[in-house]
Amino acid sequence: MLFKGYLPIGWSDAMEGLLSRQGLLIKDFGKFVEQQSERLKNHAEKLAESLGRPFEYINGKLRKDDYAKEIAKRDGITQGLVCVLRILEPCQSFKVVPAEKQPKLVNATRKCLCYYFYFLDRDFGLMHVRIQSWFPLVIQICLNGHEWLARKLDKHGIEYRKQDNAFLWISDCARAQKFADRMETTNWPRVFSAIAHRVNPLLKDVLAGMEYYWAMDQAEYATDVMFRDAEALKAPYEELLKHATLCFSAEDVLIFLGRKMHGRFEGEVLTDMKKKRFPGARVKHRMKENWMKMYDKFGCVLRIETVINNPREFKVRRSGKRKGEIVTDWFPMGKGVANMPRYREVCMAANRRYLEALAVVPDPGKLKEQIQCIGRRTRTGTRSHRALNPASKHDVDLLAAVMRGEHSLQGFRNSNIREHLNEPTTDDLEHRRQSHRTGRLLKLLHAHSLIAKVPRTRRWRVTKHGHAVMSAILTIHHQHYSASNPQVT
Repeated sequence: MLFKGYLPIGWSDAMEGLLSRQGLLIKDFGKFVEQQSERLKNHAEKLAESLGRPFEYINGKLRKDDYAKEIAKRDGITQGLVCVLRILEPCQSFKVVPAEKQPKLVNATRKCLCYYFYFLDRDFGLMHVRIQSWFPLVIQICLNGHEWLARKLDKHGIEYRKQDNAFLWISDCARAQKFADRMETTNWPRVFSAIAHRVNPLLKDVLAGMEYYWAMDQAEYATDVMFRDAEALKAPYEELLKHATLCFSAEDVLIFLGRKMHGRFEGEVLTDMKKKRFPGARVKHRMKENWMKMYDKFGCVLRIETVINNPREFKVRRSGKRKGEIVTDWFPMGKGVANMPRYREVCMAANRRYLEALAVVPDPGKLKEQIQCIGRRTRTGTRSHRALNPASKHDVDLLAAVMRGEHSLQGFRNSNIREHLNEPTTDDLEHRRQSHRTGRLLKLLHAHSLIAKVPRTRRWRVTKHGHAVMSAILTIHHQHYSASNPQVT
């Protein structure tokens, strides 16, 4: 999780007000922030020196987290400050520009020294706190939930095997999950406020009375499926990669994230797969600034991960103003840490939907029997129904229409399938013919147990057996038939 803290001086008018309270003119802005920047540097240096920790300037590319881990391991640090790193990085600040009557401040991007404080915290494990040395002194705090959970398990005597940020084995998964669910109940503003006062000495005088507003800049929620060993995951993983890449449409990705495809949707939904990632491969589905990923950790953990960068794509139930009145309703979700429980709900639901969609990927041996089964005639009562042909364009079009992502939430009607199989018509007679023809096709799928009727409605839903068989047929079709027989689409 990546948190950011903002002081109430993040816009030019507020910064000008701070200068006025200090008895300074706008033209004195540069000299003022240079003095305060020097105070931040001296504070960071004295803190590192008092604890005997490194205070280093980093020039060039470096994986800072790995470097801090090496220092902690080298010096035997188990708790407290590990090191302080200085890096020149871009940040949002201000600059003085001429105006008609007097100079004014405007927001601007500039480079300044940023200080990274690496701690081995008693509760959160390895974490870093980044503070920029120029106003408005934004603070960034990065935590790893796996580190936090490992310390909870240690405290309660639960055995586990962990590598990097993945648990390969836990003796009591049920209790571990309960601990993980409690992380959202932490009083984050109080925890982060104490950290901010530790790294920012200006809060004692120049910024006295001000408090940081804490927001979630990025949240990653992972659901791990642990396998006994690498061989147990290796066999199905290739099939899962193929299924996620070939069978999950843009509508499916939106549904995983709790959205629906509609005409007002603006943005891209993309899926890509990379096989260069060691030791396996990963599939990534991106919806605007948010995404989902599936990848393996160390060959024996299957991880489904939802990443939220823009929470306004989702909604939270809260009080707000609508048409001039205060109401409790669903509003776009903000980045405030108060929304962390809703973050977890959204991400956990997305991961579950994704895993449920992957659960239909069948065992190759069983799949052969299931496809052979629909390739034979079947009977319902006294009526006989024809076989389905996985190589037939018409049958494949029917299966593709039924398996469209928008049907996953509420099922589908005759009209939903008809519009994908037939050309639009205004002729009433032809419209009835199309409806009757589609109804017969749905009864055919029902006879083969691929779909089932939703009780007391005119809707149908895909069965678990139907998900497995139709997904496999569509996968085979995309992989082989489309390439070798272009007229079959």
